[in-house]
Amino acid sequence: MVSAALLSAIAVSCFAAAARLRRASWPRRGPYVAVIVWQVLGLAWGFSTIGALLAFGLAPYGRGVVGGLLALAEDAGTHNLYLSEIAGTTLGATQVGAVILAVSLTLLLFTGLTASFVQVLRVRRRHHDLLGLVAHDDPEVPGARILDHPAAAAYCLPGVLRSEVVISAGALEVLDRSELAAVIAHEHAHLRQRHDLVLLPFSSLKRAFPHVRMVEVYYRAVALLIEMCADDQARRERSPKELAMALLRFGASGTSPVPAGALAVTSDEPEVLTRVSRLLNPVQQLTRRQTTAVLSAAVALLGTITVLWSLPL
Repeated sequence: MVSAALLSAIAVSCFAAAARLRRASWPRRGPYVAVIVWQVLGLAWGFSTIGALLAFGLAPYGRGVVGGLLALAEDAGTHNLYLSEIAGTTLGATQVGAVILAVSLTLLLFTGLTASFVQVLRVRRRHHDLLGLVAHDDPEVPGARILDHPAAAAYCLPGVLRSEVVISAGALEVLDRSELAAVIAHEHAHLRQRHDLVLLPFSSLKRAFPHVRMVEVYYRAVALLIEMCADDQARRERSPKELAMALLRFGASGTSPVPAGALAVTSDEPEVLTRVSRLLNPVQQLTRRQTTAVLSAAVALLGTITVLWSLPL
């Protein structure tokens, strides 16, 4: 039962760490590192929660999580489940329920991720086909396709075989050439670094737990960090002021809806203001020592969970 207790403690600690990370100021200094930490916390919560349930439920085997799963599989093959023999007792029934709950949570998370991936692929394929009919190239706007729509919008549409950056006619009216170039550089950064795949696990969590507000809050926090990552890439090619002015012009012209499966240059007003402030008032980036310390802690967390899954405690 020791592994179950320790894994339960880690699962609870992941919630506390996520709450502190969302309120912390250092992620703005290192958005790439912060995104990795968010991913590690998500993985750690999933594996520690499932592991705690399995460690408790498979305790009668006395072989830990991995060993208990192997023993359970062996029993299933011989149609002589040891867990079924203790299900008649109060504790035994609870342990069987814990195993069932762990399997159910695993299926929920896996099916949520798979369904989100399939849905995104389907929506993007339809949108790519639609753009082929209504969008056009413009030699004066290299690296993007033009959509004849009055609302100011700019977004990228990732794809397996083709990826596109889309700029609306409304955006061309409110942006000057330098600002437009900064926006296109921002969207190409999304495509090069496949930020859509980085965001996919968090989208699947929203799908698995649609009524949990905390999941939505954390999703928005990661989405903002991903926008900051693209901002940092764009500022290597263009002036930060150009991108900041473009964001402000988009905000002044009104927010337009983002197509499903796309990554847009703008988001809600508070996030835009945060990004503009960061672009116009650069903060000191995380030092190498700080980055190493944060990533080492993340690796140690996953390593601890792996060990607890393996130990027969």
